[in-house]
Amino acid sequence: MNIYTTDKIRNVALLGHGGCGKTSLAEAMAYLSGITSRMGKVDDGNTVSDFGKEEQKRKISISTSVIPIEWEGYKVNILDTPGFFDFAGEVEEAISAAGAAIIVVNGKSGVEVGAQKAWELCEKYKLPRMIYVSNMDVDNASFRQVVEDMTEMFGKKMAPFHLPIRENEKFVGYVNVITETGNRWQGKDVVECEVPEYNKANLQICRDTLMEAVAETSEEMMERYFGGETFSEAEIRAALRTNVCDGSIVPMTMGSNVLCQGMYTLLDDIIKYFPSPENREVAGINMKTNEIFHADYDFSKAKSAYIWKTIVDPFIGKYSLIKVNSGVLKTDDLIYNVDKDIEEKIGKIYVMQGNKPIEVKELHAGDIGALAKLTAARTGNSLSTKATTVKFGKWEMPVPYTYMRYNPKNKGDVDKISHALQKISHEALPMKYVNDSENGQMLLYGMGDLHLDVIASKLLNEYKVEIELTQPKVAFRETIRKTSDVDSKYKKQSGGHGQYGHVKMKFEPSGNLEEPYVFEQIVVGGAVPKNYFPAVEKGIQESVLKGPMAAYPVVGVKAVLYDGSYHPVDSSEMAFKTAAIQAFKKGFMEAGPVLLEPIVSVKVTVPDSYTGDVMGDLNKRRGRVLGMNPAPGGKQVIEADVPMMGLFGYCTDLRSMTGGRGEYEYKFARYEQAPSDVQEKEVAARAAKLNDGADE
Repeated sequence: MNIYTTDKIRNVALLGHGGCGKTSLAEAMAYLSGITSRMGKVDDGNTVSDFGKEEQKRKISISTSVIPIEWEGYKVNILDTPGFFDFAGEVEEAISAAGAAIIVVNGKSGVEVGAQKAWELCEKYKLPRMIYVSNMDVDNASFRQVVEDMTEMFGKKMAPFHLPIRENEKFVGYVNVITETGNRWQGKDVVECEVPEYNKANLQICRDTLMEAVAETSEEMMERYFGGETFSEAEIRAALRTNVCDGSIVPMTMGSNVLCQGMYTLLDDIIKYFPSPENREVAGINMKTNEIFHADYDFSKAKSAYIWKTIVDPFIGKYSLIKVNSGVLKTDDLIYNVDKDIEEKIGKIYVMQGNKPIEVKELHAGDIGALAKLTAARTGNSLSTKATTVKFGKWEMPVPYTYMRYNPKNKGDVDKISHALQKISHEALPMKYVNDSENGQMLLYGMGDLHLDVIASKLLNEYKVEIELTQPKVAFRETIRKTSDVDSKYKKQSGGHGQYGHVKMKFEPSGNLEEPYVFEQIVVGGAVPKNYFPAVEKGIQESVLKGPMAAYPVVGVKAVLYDGSYHPVDSSEMAFKTAAIQAFKKGFMEAGPVLLEPIVSVKVTVPDSYTGDVMGDLNKRRGRVLGMNPAPGGKQVIEADVPMMGLFGYCTDLRSMTGGRGEYEYKFARYEQAPSDVQEKEVAARAAKLNDGADE
């Protein structure tokens, strides 16, 4: 592959709803540019970008992949992103590396949730964008409907650059709004034709909209427009580029991915209207001077880059996908990882074509490439020279709230699973795995049930270890509501030295649920010698780890040692510790024991129309709705307190309730007394385990 300077590079992310045609669009562009000799199909599992086994099996994109396309002396880095919401982290990664976006909308399905979310992301990161309507070869595909819907949703900045020409229900060509010419496909070629009568009225409307936008770029243009002058094609295109780059115009175009129609004009439009990296800004902090380092994709500045994605594959190894923010990166360069404080020598530099590494000699500022075998490198790390150490800000990653308990099918695979999850965690962001030692379980967190299922499947197919995903245990707590007074004696006589420990203790609520216990002694007259007080406390300390009710940790108990007795020969620390353990069990059960369940504060963001359904559902989960606050884009944030156990499966339920438009987040708030039915169920389940001998 050739070396491209910054002005000849375009970085474009393909965004949109799952199944809208992003991967087949990338495939059609790859075919047209000559990367492939035949077009792959998602259903056949032979596309350039969906190279992972899971992707081929499920026929969906799971991770973002890069396809660098050479076109008319330019390099277009196409970033094909997943459309399913479980893989939102992959989309965030792609946007961090992209300079513009194409939002793909299926002409048959119309504007779906994924397209709306893609738009919101582009707004958030101020990305120039274009709308591409796919599947125009399908009978009931409607370009006009998509234009109307998008205009209604996002305002008058929508500008159709093309209009479809249909004959006998077939998509046969397009009208170019800028040049006001008709074009018809003949095989791969395009021939000029007359503009059909039915297109002329719509052509005039679209043309007027474009001319208004062009006129608004400067006062001179405005005067000429009102003076009735016409603009030249070069003037129109220059003005449109300015408008597209600042987001005041969003071009709308169309095509058929399967027939490779519309790709030529799309690639041309990418080069004509999307900004090169040199037109965008990026800045980090110079760690030596503490000043802002304006990298701005300037090839003449000190070398800097950041890792926006990591590919870990058991067969091809590990590749760190980088975007060069300044300078020119060359083979054998020394680079310094600011986050890991390590300097490494670059061996070879690659550009990734799906999972195929192609070696290149250098990467200019703004380009996207890959480095192999960087030992300590992780996604989000900043790379620079040691002389000018630059740290770039990390982009916002979604937080994984869906979690399941995982158990190895084979007990001997524990270490292998841990090692494999570590590798996957470098790649499948955002995910995390946690050892919840308190409840004796290992937890796997992801963006949804599908995400967790994919990770489990990866472990099996790529790392040859199998896990079982089950519902996790809730981290209940045990406490008391009343007071009790107990007398506990531990006495053992078996010839020679015996054991003797005798304590009288009171138990009551301490009022502090943050601490397991409070221990006090008010013994008078030496009934229990002082040297045995620590042994009594040790007994309490051990007892609170697993409560007598259902073996959950105990909180909020005050234990007071007020009397007892000892034997000058047989008493020992062990005896008093055992007596205290017995006293605790008895005293706890006599003091009105209750289970406490974790309560989380939940924020659910949904469009206005879904608030009733969501609030009703939260009530069903024993939640208490605390209020609603308006959010941008006609949305509401519902705040509620919900028991943790009420949130299992919430991710899937919320998406189905809101058509994928709802989002939620939560954090632990406090513990509250569990209802009697929940308590009875937990205690019964614990008793059943004990009977089965499965004491955890």
